[in-house]
Amino acid sequence: MLARNWWALALRGVFAIIFGILAFIWPDVTLTALVLLFGAYALVDGVFSIIAGVMQATQRRERWWVLVLEGLLGVAAGVATLIWPDITAFILLYLIAAWAVVTGIMEIIAAIRLRKEIEGEFWLALAGIVSILFGILLFVFPGTGALAVVWMIGAYGVAFGVAMLIVAFRLRSWGKANQQQFASMG
Repeated sequence: MLARNWWALALRGVFAIIFGILAFIWPDVTLTALVLLFGAYALVDGVFSIIAGVMQATQRRERWWVLVLEGLLGVAAGVATLIWPDITAFILLYLIAAWAVVTGIMEIIAAIRLRKEIEGEFWLALAGIVSILFGILLFVFPGTGALAVVWMIGAYGVAFGVAMLIVAFRLRSWGKANQQQFASMG
């Protein structure tokens, strides 16, 4: 089945490569599109959560308000994202930076606590230091950090696309070889 539809995998690969290249060419547009996509998702998810909460209220009356509150927060996040996409992008970047710093601190603490238990705890501490430095760099240079995230997404798109193309053409070759083998048997 996959061998017969190898072209679908090849198309996925081509579109992934195009997406990756476009992310490199237009990083601002890519970042804005990702933020707007998140905003649309948060808005739609919030609306459906409100609907689920209201339906639950009419049927069981058990904790329906939690779903409605979650939905209202989702709608608010979605609307805020769509109105202020640049601010949302920077807030997200600062959350990533804070996460990196906190994670780094925890890795260093774990390395110190594990120094008598394991060998090579230095590498865990080094990973913590790298994580902290990454977080600090994101705080100090948020624009560069956002660009780096978009470039990583672009690199992923290109790498994924190339891998999909390789798989697609291998499936095509495998399918042709097996087709010839089945033809010679019949």
